[in-house]
Amino acid sequence: MRKLASIQTVNAAEPIPNADAIEKIRVLGWWVVTKKGEFKPGDKVVYCEIDSLLPETADFEFLRPSSFKPARTDAAGAVVLPSGFRIKTIKLRGQVSQGICFPLNILPAGTPTAEDADVTDALGVCKWEPPQTGASGRARGSFPGFLPKTDETRVQVLEKVLERYQGLEFYLTEKLDGTSFTAFIREGEFGVCSRNMLLDTTDPMSTLVGVAKRLNLEERLRALGAARGFEVAIQGEIIGPGVQQNKYALKEVALRVFNVFDVSAYRFLDHADVLTAIAEMGLETVPQLGTLVLSHGVDELVALSEGMSVLNAKAQREGIVLRPLREVDDHYLGRLSFKAINPKFLLKYDE
Repeated sequence: MRKLASIQTVNAAEPIPNADAIEKIRVLGWWVVTKKGEFKPGDKVVYCEIDSLLPETADFEFLRPSSFKPARTDAAGAVVLPSGFRIKTIKLRGQVSQGICFPLNILPAGTPTAEDADVTDALGVCKWEPPQTGASGRARGSFPGFLPKTDETRVQVLEKVLERYQGLEFYLTEKLDGTSFTAFIREGEFGVCSRNMLLDTTDPMSTLVGVAKRLNLEERLRALGAARGFEVAIQGEIIGPGVQQNKYALKEVALRVFNVFDVSAYRFLDHADVLTAIAEMGLETVPQLGTLVLSHGVDELVALSEGMSVLNAKAQREGIVLRPLREVDDHYLGRLSFKAINPKFLLKYDE
């Protein structure tokens, strides 16, 4: 689980050119702009990642002018996201800053302060979720436990993981900004999921179900499963008109696939098999960006994430996803798969 607020150690402090009152400090793999001299290398801090929504308390009140977000409610008026102060990527004096740091004295008495301790709940922090455009449809239940979700871990919290896999060959794909999609066959039944929910496949208003029907995904998955001898799921991104501002200026809603999953054995197919399976089904992959032998640190991978989208040369790409050519199970991360997000994308789209 992602630690939105945690105890971390400052591992570097560096000046920012032409800035007298501020400097940048390094926490995990993130650079954070702070007041000059507020923290020094070796200090423990409370670090809150971007996408944190801090509660309306006195400690965070100074953020109101720049960061306040009102509560979000659903159609019935129930609160689905509380009001609070959103932490996002910003740029100060030319320096990108991602996250915010506080001294340990903001913690309630008795809160653990060991390095890497998760203090998200202790501080009442929750995850900021931008409003989603592109209706996923009526839910039938929670996301099924026999499938993995599609969330990727940001590279900035994986410095030790990167060290372990130096010299291993990875393939890169473009991370698309759309809405998560999963379709599967299990025990003979066809299903469609959004990021967090199992959807009702009889819902005529569901964008995701509509895509599944238009592409005849049930038939395609059954045919692939019959050929391979196991039940199959695919995961991908829905993009196009009405979805996340249609940043790629597409003329129709489309599915781009990035995972093919053996439901029977609970395993992801290796990259070459994924490409073959997607071609056999007559579907499209997310943009493939080649391979690299890992010899990179966090900053170098973030720099690689910058660039324009393969789908539209006028649009900043959201970032890149890296996975080994053959699947690897890491003892810390689980599946060896992570993302580097393009800071120019985050700044442009206020994310």
